[in-house]
Amino acid sequence: MSITPETARKVARLARIRVEEADLPALARELSGILSFMEQLNEVDVAGVEPMTSVTPMLLRLREDRVTEGGMAARILANAPDQREGFFAVPKVVE
Repeated sequence: MSITPETARKVARLARIRVEEADLPALARELSGILSFMEQLNEVDVAGVEPMTSVTPMLLRLREDRVTEGGMAARILANAPDQREGFFAVPKVVE
């Protein structure tokens, strides 16, 4: 797929990016290169490949899902810079 300078102008306007008229042909070539690379990626067979969340193999540590009594409100509120009546107190942001 080839991007024209006119299409590059439209993309820049939609992205709210100011591009000088002289730079539009170069932008069009770059966008065309990106789209051709995406077309190459679409040709790759990824059937059976699991999606990655990171480039390094990581496993999340799982914990047992169990109900507890809780009762840690005082310990949790001890970390709060300001607390009132057993709740976190935050500054008012809407008048």
